[in-house]
Amino acid sequence: MKALFGVALLLTIAGAPFHAASRLETIQRRGHLGCGVEPAVAGFAETDAQGRYRGLDIDICRALAAAIFGAPDNVTFVPAPTVAAFLANDDIDVVSRRLTWELQREASLGLLFGPITFYDGQGFLVARKLAITEPRQLAGQPVCVAGGTNFEFALGAWFGARHLDLKKTVIDPASTFGAVADSLDAGRCTAYTADVSDLAAIRGKAARPADFDILAEQISREPLAPLVRQDDPQFFTIVRWTIFALINAEELDVTSKNVDKMLQSQDVDVQRLLGVVAGNGKALGLTDRWAYNAIKAVGNYGEIFDRNVGRDSPIKLERGFNRLWSAGGLMYAPPLR
Repeated sequence: MKALFGVALLLTIAGAPFHAASRLETIQRRGHLGCGVEPAVAGFAETDAQGRYRGLDIDICRALAAAIFGAPDNVTFVPAPTVAAFLANDDIDVVSRRLTWELQREASLGLLFGPITFYDGQGFLVARKLAITEPRQLAGQPVCVAGGTNFEFALGAWFGARHLDLKKTVIDPASTFGAVADSLDAGRCTAYTADVSDLAAIRGKAARPADFDILAEQISREPLAPLVRQDDPQFFTIVRWTIFALINAEELDVTSKNVDKMLQSQDVDVQRLLGVVAGNGKALGLTDRWAYNAIKAVGNYGEIFDRNVGRDSPIKLERGFNRLWSAGGLMYAPPLR
């Protein structure tokens, strides 16, 4: 009888479904969010004199930590120089590091990109004294570019398609922003081409940043977005809606400074955003104050942009496509209901 009972017990155990911990459960058990970053570009991800990470990409992860834990500092930043490094390290839950949303990165590697956090694109940094206002005026002028990069390919393709004379000067290594700034200062380059996010950092390294302009016209589209694994829809949903909540907060004029006062708002959209009307938190597996906590910690999208790369930062990038839809940009959030 005991033997039969033992066999029955084994069969019962063998037939029981195995519960693998979700990414959210793993993060909560660990006690912090693992965020893959590239601390190399001013305004997006860098470390200050005290070793504290800061930047737009950093604030996205701090918002996620606040949404999950109610505390923005429950996050560990891990260098993630490549997508392969992310995939090899299960302690990295999300990558927030100026990655362009591309089909081959997503579809073939089992990854998913979250919402776009910065609409980037390849542009040109030029000396203001030259009075150059559009890329066509660079025909026959020395244009510097990092060799062996997508920037070099796009530059050649753009000039070739328009039958313009390209005088290309290759600068190496590509990652030395100071060397690029020196070449511009010395007049070796009339212009330098790279993503606008890079150009802003390079301009900041110049001896006189105000002497240089970033041309408004761009020759590529580079939508930057955080990256997660494809194996956990719940965590992907949390990443997606946390970013949407930051955008929605700007749409509704909810800021880090007035968020407590806005808890008394009679606007039902504000009530849903801040968890006064319950339900959104439960749908995500979080508390109803998830979005409130994120906004309180880092501010709405406009605050994040202005503080790190916009008007209140040394970078001073124009918002351009990163404006809200209501201001002529591309940023808007689906309804949080």
